[in-house]
Amino acid sequence: MGRFKDILTSQPGWLHELARGEIHPDSEKLLQLGRSFDPQQIIEESTIEFLSELREHFNEFARLLNTYSEAGTKFNDIKIYIVAQTAADFMLFRNQIKLIFSNTAHGVIHISFAQHLRSTLAVDGQDQTPFSNSSSTTTGQSQDLLAQIGPFRDVFWTFQGEKVTPDQVSKFYFIEFTRITRDNKRSGGKNQLLLDQIKALLEEKGLSL
Repeated sequence: MGRFKDILTSQPGWLHELARGEIHPDSEKLLQLGRSFDPQQIIEESTIEFLSELREHFNEFARLLNTYSEAGTKFNDIKIYIVAQTAADFMLFRNQIKLIFSNTAHGVIHISFAQHLRSTLAVDGQDQTPFSNSSSTTTGQSQDLLAQIGPFRDVFWTFQGEKVTPDQVSKFYFIEFTRITRDNKRSGGKNQLLLDQIKALLEEKGLSL
């Protein structure tokens, strides 16, 4: 019996719940009483899950990239901050540039670059420290990821009408953010030059994932 429990808890959540219903059918009927399909709740849950997966990817990318700075020529670290008072919003920060991922509307994940206007951030620490949003201005283009519900109540995310995954989105934007913030450092922080660089990079790529 102990081995069975170990196997059961290692399975995906839906399979775990299905097995519990097989073992305790009366309990399942009681818990499911009055419960109906709620597309809004499903999308909200998927939004938090997608943002959380994105942040995990970015955390790992930043950790690995920053180790190269420690091992060789020093460059500024990329840092990840959670946006305070949100369910899962977060941002990347380096050289006074932010890349912000935020749930701005139901089923929408908004992605935008911003220029930080102050000399310091209102934070208590480094990686994943709650961030109190301070003065900034949007630079370059912003984009949206949109949620859709499939025929079997599965939620998938789209970019310009195409399905995308957290791995695709995080890889593309991490590369662009790293290049943009590197160029910003070399340009001496000139806002107009930075704006032109961001626009040129995004237009050249066509933001194809």
